[in-house]
Amino acid sequence: MQIDQVLNQSTKAFKKYKNTSLKERANFLKEVVSCLEEVKEELVPIACEESHLPEGRISGEFGRTTGQIKLFASYIEEGSYLEATVDHGDPARTPAPKPDLRRFLVPIGPVAVFGASNFPLAFSTIGGDSVSALASGCTVVYKGHPSHPKTSLLVFGAIQKALEKSDLPKGVFQLVEGGIEEGQALVKHPLTKAVGFTGSFKGGKALFDLANNREEPIPVYAEMGSTNPIFVTEGMLYGDIERLASQYAQSLTMGVGQFCTNPGIIFIPEKYAHNFAEKAGAVLESIDGQTMLNGGIQKAYSSALGDLAQSEALSWSKKATDTGLGEPALAMTNVQDWLANKSFQEEVFGPFGIVVSYRNQEELHDVAEQLQGQLTITLWAEEKELKELGELISQLQEKCGRLLFGGVPTGVEVGYAMQHGGPYPSTSDSRSTSVGVYAIKRFLRPLALQNCPDRLLPEALKESNPLGIPRVVDGKLVP
Repeated sequence: MQIDQVLNQSTKAFKKYKNTSLKERANFLKEVVSCLEEVKEELVPIACEESHLPEGRISGEFGRTTGQIKLFASYIEEGSYLEATVDHGDPARTPAPKPDLRRFLVPIGPVAVFGASNFPLAFSTIGGDSVSALASGCTVVYKGHPSHPKTSLLVFGAIQKALEKSDLPKGVFQLVEGGIEEGQALVKHPLTKAVGFTGSFKGGKALFDLANNREEPIPVYAEMGSTNPIFVTEGMLYGDIERLASQYAQSLTMGVGQFCTNPGIIFIPEKYAHNFAEKAGAVLESIDGQTMLNGGIQKAYSSALGDLAQSEALSWSKKATDTGLGEPALAMTNVQDWLANKSFQEEVFGPFGIVVSYRNQEELHDVAEQLQGQLTITLWAEEKELKELGELISQLQEKCGRLLFGGVPTGVEVGYAMQHGGPYPSTSDSRSTSVGVYAIKRFLRPLALQNCPDRLLPEALKESNPLGIPRVVDGKLVP
C-alpha cells in the first residue's frame, strides 16, 4: 500500500476516532489486551525466534506490554490527563468584561511510530509509543522493524481484530513494512503530525532533521540511547567491592547489553579501580557470549570494540574474542583520558563497559560538566556521604532524565512517575517520556474555548462536568 493512501486512511479514521469518549477508547485498549492474550501461545515463540531472546524474557515483555495497555486504559478513564481548566467569566468586571475561558488537551492527528529492535513487543507494534498515541485519541501508522516482521504482523492482526470488535475504523492503526525509504516517506508526508522513535542516535537524528525541514515542521520524540553512567563513592566500595562488581557485570550483560539503559560507564575511586575492574572482568569471563538481535547490531558491536582496541588510553580487563557473538568486554581508563576522548562517551550497543578511575571530587565535577545528556545516571553512595555530594548531585540532575540512588538502571518501571527521556543526545526532547502515563502528553495539544455556549462544549469542559473528572476551576483543583 502506498504511503499516501495509508496517511489518507489514517486521517479519515482520525476524524472519527478523536471524538470517541474516554470510555470507548479505554474499552478498545482493553479489547486489544484480550486479543493479544488469544495469540500469546503463538506470539511468544515467534518473537523468540526473530529476536534471539529467551522465552522468559519475551514472556515477561508480553506481560509488560499488556500491563502498560491496561494502565493507559485506566488513566484515560480517570481523565486528569486532559488538564481540563475552567475560568468563569465576569461580564460586570471593569474596565473590561472577563471572558469565560475553558482549556483542555486534544489529540494532534496521525502519528508515525517506528518499532525498536530490542523490544519486539514492549517498544514495537503496540508498545509504549503506539499505545500512548492511541490513548490520546490519535491514529497510528506503525513502521515495522525488519528484525521481527512475523511478530509485528501477528500483533497487528490482534489490533485489527480489536478495532473490528470495538466498531472502529481499521485506519485507526496501520502497519507499513519496508526500509529507510518508507520511513522517510512517513516522516515527510504532510498528513503525519508527530513521530515516535526508539533506536540509534544516527537514526533518530536523521528523522528529527527530516521533520524539521518539512514545510510544516512536526515534533519528533526520539529516544536515541545513552551510556547511563554510574558514579561510585569510596564509602560504598569499602568491604563490598566484590558484590558491587558482580552487580555491575550482571547489569552490563542483561539482554546481551541491548538495553538503552545499559550502564556503559562506571566511575570508581582510583584506589579501588583496578580491583573493581579485575573482579568485574572475572564475572564477565564466566558469562558466555550470545547471539545479538540481528546481524547489523552484531557487526556494529564488533566494529566499535575494534575501534576502541586501537586506543592507547584503554587497558582491558576482559576482551571479546568471538566476533560472531555478543561477548562481554570491559576496558579501563582514567578521568583525564576519558575527558580527552569524546568517543568514550558514545554508546556501544552491547555488553561493553568502561571503568573510569578518579582521584577526587573535583574530577567528578569536571566529568559532570562535560557529560552528555543521559537517560539515566546512578549514584552509589552511603547515606552519610550524600550530604557532601550536593553540588555533584545538582550537576547530575541537569544531565539526565532519571537519577538513581543505588541499584542499576537496567529495568524501567511502567507507571505514573517514570521519566524515560533525558537531555540531548539521549532524546530529541527532554521534556517528554516514552515510558509511563505521561507519554500521552507527546501527542496532545492545548485548545482553549472562549465564551462557548455550554451545549457546544466538549463533555470535559461542560459546567456540570458529566465525566466526573478532576478539573481546575477558577484556580482551584476540584477532584
